[in-house]
Amino acid sequence: MNAMELSEHAPAKLNLALHVTGQRGDGYHLVDSLVCFTAIGDVVHLSPGPLSLAIAGPFGAGLDPGDDNLCLCAARLAGGQAAIRLTKNLPVASGIGGGSADAAAVLRGLRRMGHVLPGGLERLGADVPVCLASQPARMQGVGEQLTPLPPLPPLHLVLANPGLSLSTPQVFTQMENRQNPPLPPLPDFHDLATLIRWLRGTGNHLEAPALRLAPVIGEVILALRGTGAAFARMSGSGATCFGIFEDAARAAHAAKRLRQHGWWAVHTELAQPPATG
Repeated sequence: MNAMELSEHAPAKLNLALHVTGQRGDGYHLVDSLVCFTAIGDVVHLSPGPLSLAIAGPFGAGLDPGDDNLCLCAARLAGGQAAIRLTKNLPVASGIGGGSADAAAVLRGLRRMGHVLPGGLERLGADVPVCLASQPARMQGVGEQLTPLPPLPPLHLVLANPGLSLSTPQVFTQMENRQNPPLPPLPDFHDLATLIRWLRGTGNHLEAPALRLAPVIGEVILALRGTGAAFARMSGSGATCFGIFEDAARAAHAAKRLRQHGWWAVHTELAQPPATG
């Protein structure tokens, strides 16, 4: 391993559409999801040293730096030794893949430091494989079937969370139907209108179960629409929601309006894929 210090961006993951298509005998749910990544995210800093983890940032207090933290689990899976410092900019347990993105960032950093990328990434969590690439993809199965997609059109986004953490397993327990059709055929998303038209023919099958646990999610979605979003939906298992706006100025104005509710709200855009070297 080279004696070097480096930083890796851990972008937020958005499930633009998420269909639950079944459940395996071992309890794992089958999904079909269109996933993208945003410019906002956590930051992972790695430096040579014995394996350790320090957490800072706006949402750092909500995370346990103990042995079960996914950053440490990822490093152990890769056989890596590094001092890890995580700046937690994203809400915890909020449906935007924060923990999985952090683990994937650790793996990318260790690869840059000379470690081989380990197999069995799904053991860290269903979202870790897609977060490793951090580029638009169709995610199927239990998260292990990934189809990279061409770049999406530029998106002006607002992410909003009402200050809630939701347990993904708990949301799944609220589901009434686990046998749903897959996503409709994916067109060439050559412009925003095509993407939004396609999204309106899809859903997030975890949104209704999450609403039973946290009705405020519905208020967030309505607020996004009320501030001009051309499309709004919950991401993942919630409680973070996203709105797609026509331009950056409208997105920035909407985020400011939503923060007046006391919610976490930021405007952002799509992330650039991380370097593969």
